[in-house]
Amino acid sequence: MSRTTIEWTATVNPDGTITPGATWNPTRGCDKISPGCKHCYAETFAERWRGVPGHPYEQGFDLRLVPEALSKPLGWRKPRKIFVNSMSDLFHEEVPDEYIAAVFGVMAACPQHVFQVLTKRAERLPRWFEWIRYQYGEARMTPAEGCRWEALERAGFRAPDGSMPAGPGRDLQGYDTRWPLPNVWLGVSVESPDYLWRIDELRKVPAAVRFVSFEPLLEDIGSVDVRGIDWAIIGSESGQKARPMDTTWARSLVDQCLSAGVRVFTKQIATPAGRAAGNRKGGDPTHWPAGDWPRQFPEPTTP
Repeated sequence: MSRTTIEWTATVNPDGTITPGATWNPTRGCDKISPGCKHCYAETFAERWRGVPGHPYEQGFDLRLVPEALSKPLGWRKPRKIFVNSMSDLFHEEVPDEYIAAVFGVMAACPQHVFQVLTKRAERLPRWFEWIRYQYGEARMTPAEGCRWEALERAGFRAPDGSMPAGPGRDLQGYDTRWPLPNVWLGVSVESPDYLWRIDELRKVPAAVRFVSFEPLLEDIGSVDVRGIDWAIIGSESGQKARPMDTTWARSLVDQCLSAGVRVFTKQIATPAGRAAGNRKGGDPTHWPAGDWPRQFPEPTTP
C-alpha cells in the first residue's frame, strides 16, 4: 500500500487515533496546463527516474496508463481515504473515457474506502459524466454497471476463456450500483481568479462530495461562489521555489466558505517563523497566524 502524509487524506477515528491515507495511481504522468503546475512535485519526482530500467517512472513524467495497478484497492481491506492519481490527472485528455470508467468500477467495488479525485481538467468532467450516462444505455446498464464492466475488461481479471478465476476480480461482483458513487469525492484545483470557472464545471456533475483545492493559492481569489460545494482545501505552495501566499487571501477564503456552510481544511501556511523552526512546508498549525484555521472534513451526501 502507498501510504501518504497528505493531511487531507487522513481519517480521524472515533477513539482519536488517525488512519493515514493512501495514494493510488492507475495512470502516471501529466502535462502543465496552468500556473499551479509550475513547481509540480510529481513531475520533479518522476523525472529523477527517467531512463532507469525497470523503475515505475522509467518514462519520466510522460503520461501512461497503468492497468496493472487497477486492482490494488481491492486488496486493501482496512477503510481509509485514497487520493486517486497523486502522480497524474485522471481526467487528462489522453486518458480514454473507458479507462476512467474502469477506475470508477474499481472504486464502486471498494465501498469501505473513500476515493478523492482531484483534477485541473474540470472542463472534461461534464463531458465524461454525460458520456457514461448514455454509453451503456443500449445494454440496459446503469453508469455504475458500465463502470464495473470496463473494470472487468481492463484490469486483466478474466481468464482467456472469459471466466472469472478466484482472486481480486471477484470483488467486482459485489459492486455498489448507486450513482453517483457514494464513496467518491470529486474536486477541482483553483489557484487564482482566472480558474474560478473550474468550480462552475464541477457544479455540473453529480458527486457525493464536491470539493475545491485552493492550493497552491497564488493570488487573492476575491469573491467566490461556493454554492453546491461541500469542502474547501486551502494552502500555500511548498518546496524549494515556493511562491509566497499572503495570509489575508487564505483568511478571506476561510471566512467566505464557513459563512456559506462549506467545510474547510487548512492544509498549510508557510511563514517565516515556521521556516526558521524547520517547518518549511507550513503544515504545523502552531506556526500559523492567530485566528481560526479549521481542519474540517465534509459529510457525504448518500444517493
